[in-house]
Amino acid sequence: MLAALLFADTDSVTAPELAEGLGISSGSVSGAIKMLSTVGLIERVPASGSRREHYRLRDGAWAILMSAQNGMVQAMFEAADQGIAAAVADTPAARRLAEMRDFYGFMFRELPALVERWQAERSRR
Repeated sequence: MLAALLFADTDSVTAPELAEGLGISSGSVSGAIKMLSTVGLIERVPASGSRREHYRLRDGAWAILMSAQNGMVQAMFEAADQGIAAAVADTPAARRLAEMRDFYGFMFRELPALVERWQAERSRR
């Protein structure tokens, strides 16, 4: 579905157009639309002269997606931290969980700055 939106020759497409073009059910399209909307990649847009809902890839979708990932990154960090508290110290499990916690802590701190740098670079273009 994401590929269909990326390669569409029009600014927006309807759910029936997506279903027909991809050869999938309207239920599958509906589920994909919900998921892609939830993570901020696509949006519903008005289309003059049409009663159907139209969808398109959002401007800045990739930065929105990465910004939204902070919640998932924070959850993974917290899960690792809780795992460390439950694991026996100085075991392979504790070391793996510490690496996981450190990685996600790093990502949580760095992602916002990366998104800001991307947005600044994009606005200079």
